[in-house]
Amino acid sequence: MRIRHLDGVEDARALIRINAEAWREAYAEILPDEALARMDPEPTDEHVREAFDRLRDDRERILVAEDDTETVRGFCYFRWGDDTKSFVDEGETGLKEIYVEPEYWRSGIGTELLEQGLALLPEPIERVRLEMLDGNEVGRRFYRSHGFERTGSSEFEIGGEPYPTSIYTLEL
Repeated sequence: MRIRHLDGVEDARALIRINAEAWREAYAEILPDEALARMDPEPTDEHVREAFDRLRDDRERILVAEDDTETVRGFCYFRWGDDTKSFVDEGETGLKEIYVEPEYWRSGIGTELLEQGLALLPEPIERVRLEMLDGNEVGRRFYRSHGFERTGSSEFEIGGEPYPTSIYTLEL
């Protein structure tokens, strides 16, 4: 597995695909079918271009994991400063996303992405925070196994409905 920074439009297409596949698997018992159906693993070219345009300036904060065939199998996205969630304070970074194709879960890709992402954080970041929908057992086990502790809760709206979330923190 090779870890590198987001490079172009095709990487954005892979991120959308992986995000949709991971959501459909992890949240199948949590979210309604219509919410999961909106997560399209085969986006239009226009949607991909719009996503890449949004991500272009953050390329250095986004890592992708590609296999020997140069197929992207996972990614992570860290944010800090003014570009993060309200529960992320000064001296902290937000782990906005880390997703791996479901068939590659428990293969070490997520761990490698997390470790390399943490190594890229600017000084003096003291902790990493993230928000995850409650009931995502795969995510909970992953974060707990990497030293994250549940430190709060909130809600996230999907399709006009609020869903409970957990906030996790990793002290660096």
